Amino acid sequence: QVQLVESGGGLVQPGGSLRLSCAASIFSFNAMGWYRQAPGKQRDLVVTITKGGSTNYADSVKGRFSISRDNAKNTLYLQMNNLKPEDTAVYYCHAIFYGVDYWGKGTLVTVSS
Repeated sequence: QVQLVESGGGLVQPGGSLRLSCAASIFSFNAMGWYRQAPGKQRDLVVTITKGGSTNYADSVKGRFSISRDNAKNTLYLQMNNLKPEDTAVYYCHAIFYGVDYWGKGTLVTVSS
């Protein structure tokens, strides 16, 4: 069974940094990524990474967020720098495996002074 478990969320001041982690039960996905959902809003793409390593970032996070993966640890990361209040959201790990979408339960990131 495919499982995705996020961690690393929390409260951070504007301008601060956080690193999110997504531990996966398997790692041979076609693509993985991070999405976020702010209160009262739809879930939006943050960044995706293909099996070949191609990435696609939302314009709002380009230059501030970076996705990476550790294949040996079956873990996907999201390094978030220069965080802004508008980055406040629940962040979800996502993966596509044999055409099926899988989601983690999310981790809350709150950017506030």
